Amino acid sequence: MIMQRLFLLVSKILPTQIAYGHCDIPCGIYDPHNAQMAAHTVIRMTNLIRDLKIDQNASIEERKKFIHALSRYTKVKEEHAEIVKHEIRVLWGDYFKDEHLNKYPELHDLVFKTMKLASKARQEVNIDAANNLLETVQEIAEIFWKTKSIKSTKINAPYPSGGTIIIPKQ
Repeated sequence: MIMQRLFLLVSKILPTQIAYGHCDIPCGIYDPHNAQMAAHTVIRMTNLIRDLKIDQNASIEERKKFIHALSRYTKVKEEHAEIVKHEIRVLWGDYFKDEHLNKYPELHDLVFKTMKLASKARQEVNIDAANNLLETVQEIAEIFWKTKSIKSTKINAPYPSGGTIIIPKQ
C-alpha cells in the first residue's frame, strides 16, 4: 500500500510519456514494403485530387461533398508522405550500416532526395513529385534487398496508382 502511494506521488510529480519506436533493440525486422505502399498511396491521392471537379453552378450540398473529398484526399496524401519519411528514416538510422554505404555510395544522396521528394509531394499536388518519390523509394528497396543478398524483382503493382513494386524474388 505504501509503495502504491509512493508510485502515485512520483507519477504525479514526474508524469510519464509514451515512447514510440521501431526499433532500437534492434529487432532485425526491416522491410521497405511499407514505404512503397505509402508512396503508391501518395500517387493515388494526388491523382484523386487532380481528378476532382466541381461545376461553377454546383449546389451547396455538391460543394460540401467536393470540399470533404478534397480534405480527405489531402489528409491521406500528407499522412502517407510522412509514412514514407518515417519508414526510410528507420532503414537509414537503424538498418543501413557503414559497409552498406561503402558498397552503395549513392545511398546517402538517395535517402536525402527521398526525404525532399516526400516533403514536396506532401506540400503540393504534384504528380511528378509523387512518381519520383516512388522511384527513389524503389531504388532504396533494391539496395536494401541487395544488402541482404536477396534478389529482388520489379512487378506491376495491382493498385489503382499503377506503376510497379519491388519485391524479394522467390
